[in-house]
Amino acid sequence: MKIEDLSLSMLNAVNTGVANAVAESGVTSSFISKADAYRLYSRSNIDRWLNEQLIAPLTVPGNSSKRKFLERTKLDSVAAASNRHTYLPVADRKL
Repeated sequence: MKIEDLSLSMLNAVNTGVANAVAESGVTSSFISKADAYRLYSRSNIDRWLNEQLIAPLTVPGNSSKRKFLERTKLDSVAAASNRHTYLPVADRKL
């Protein structure tokens, strides 16, 4: 196993552990507003994931507003599966 693979595995484990701890503590809700999702993951990513139907807007039960929310766990899993940060610049790609 390469050091890069090991470090990526460790990073994923830490992020998963932190997400589980935060979810169990009840500090955050299981839903996030679209505006907050834009701030966390950028507008272009959220809009692309919505267009590709990887995530879907929901209406939160008990909330009288017509605002749509996104499920935090689904959003986090889609973001983790998106590996665009590992892409090589064009100059570094082997053709």
